[in-house]
Amino acid sequence: MSELLYKRILLKISGESLQGKQGHGYDPEAVADTAARIRAVLETGVQIALVVGGGNLWRGAAASEMDRVTADHMGMLATVMNALRLKDALARQGVTSRVHASSDLRPFAARFERDEALAQLTRGEIVIFAGGTGAPFFTTDTTAALRALETNCDAVVKATKVDGIYTADPMKDPSAVKYDRITFAKALGDRLKIMDSAAFSLCMDNGLHIIVCRFTEPDALVKILHGDFSAGTIVS
Repeated sequence: MSELLYKRILLKISGESLQGKQGHGYDPEAVADTAARIRAVLETGVQIALVVGGGNLWRGAAASEMDRVTADHMGMLATVMNALRLKDALARQGVTSRVHASSDLRPFAARFERDEALAQLTRGEIVIFAGGTGAPFFTTDTTAALRALETNCDAVVKATKVDGIYTADPMKDPSAVKYDRITFAKALGDRLKIMDSAAFSLCMDNGLHIIVCRFTEPDALVKILHGDFSAGTIVS
């Protein structure tokens, strides 16, 4: 196989990927499958940081009757629960991981320390970032972009339900065409929805590549890391 395109990546997965067909909470098989796919990527030699959403447990946007800040705080705590669930699942796969939270939540999770996270990544451990940015009004996409930059990642990988970025929503438009590669300027000009605007701007302004792929597709990310762009889309 060809050499890896990137030495270190941040993988952003949704909380829904852990719920399987249940529609809420955790499906043991889905959690185990997710951990196994992460392990397969790790075995390529790439260093992995990880951000997981909290949508399987809580969606603040749906809590219209609540104060937005309180709802966002609940969402941040949901990501901590998911991080701990993934840490356990990875351990069962023989993979060492560490949870870094945006706030000090010991004994559940230590507060994010950049130097410590960098050392753990260098040792080949997976670092799971939980608790969002620590501030309301920011999504886990923004958390992913921010933590990727802070830990010198080469790319952010956004795991989605589709196998890349299309000219239109492929779920609605069967004539939509997939991009293998696309520039930030093209994505911005065509108003392609890849991440929220804050996350996209962080990546674009700092030259942080974005990879979009369907993580549930076997070896999709492994193929991309080895230069097979047919398995997803790279924004650069």
